[in-house]
Amino acid sequence: MRYLTDRKRAVGKGASGTGTEHHWAMQVTAVGLALLLPAWLYIFGSALGGTQAEVVATFSRPFPAILTALLLVVGMKHFAAGAQMMIEDYARGAARKWAVILVTCLAWAIAATGLFALARMAL
Repeated sequence: MRYLTDRKRAVGKGASGTGTEHHWAMQVTAVGLALLLPAWLYIFGSALGGTQAEVVATFSRPFPAILTALLLVVGMKHFAAGAQMMIEDYARGAARKWAVILVTCLAWAIAATGLFALARMAL
């Protein structure tokens, strides 16, 4: 005999059982991006149009470098999660699995490339 009610078994569970966690992760990364992006746009805008030496000097300082790294990582995490959600909604079967793997690899490759370029400028 089960002592749990239907409501108690369903609380916090979507169709896959992870919908709430996925939604909150998207919300947290969206808020993080909303806070990081204006400051980064100001720094990037001030460096835009400068010589290579000026741009390297800008991004070799700690605050712009750390802000750019955070923006890359959080942005690509948000992109990967959002693209995965879209793929899961519209694709079926093996195409879904391969598309999720491809998008995740693409997001982390972009983040790794950006972090490498930033490290080359900062060091």
